[in-house]
Amino acid sequence: MRFTLELSNRDLKFFREALKKSRDAVRHAEESEIIEAIGDVLDEIKNEEPLPDFVSKRIPQLETMLSMLKDDEWSLPIDDRERMLAAFVYFGDPEDIVPDHIPVIGYLDDVIIIELVVKELHHTREAYDDFCKFRENYDNRFKTGHDGAVRRDRIDRKRQQLHLRMKRRLTRDRKAKKSTVLW
Repeated sequence: MRFTLELSNRDLKFFREALKKSRDAVRHAEESEIIEAIGDVLDEIKNEEPLPDFVSKRIPQLETMLSMLKDDEWSLPIDDRERMLAAFVYFGDPEDIVPDHIPVIGYLDDVIIIELVVKELHHTREAYDDFCKFRENYDNRFKTGHDGAVRRDRIDRKRQQLHLRMKRRLTRDRKAKKSTVLW
């Protein structure tokens, strides 16, 4: 069965407000504590039985977002960091709009938030995937005896290129009104 939601501007406003509250909370919290807590929440959720498929399908997206936050070489821009952390704060709150303990639908609002954030940050995700491929290929090519400073410079240069690409694509999408601005 396929279930589709169409969110109106009024609906989006509701989710924007929820994310704004989470983003404000992020600004007053330790990032490392949020990252650790969301890792624990993800582990807990993955062990729940039965976990609805619409939730389990989003776990890899959350794990990738978590990887982006933890990856020191990626240096995720601060605005994107705050957006992801805000989504995690919302996701980790068991008493959000629809309390998580309600069977089957408890994570529905969380999934909507995740989908909205993932959609808005898809250029960031694409760039991160490209960055990881570049880094892996580089490290596989130069396994031993390669100068660490040269590696750092090449990784930094690639990251800067990809960050610029993210900004260009986001700007292009917003001008063409292809994306819904959550923040």
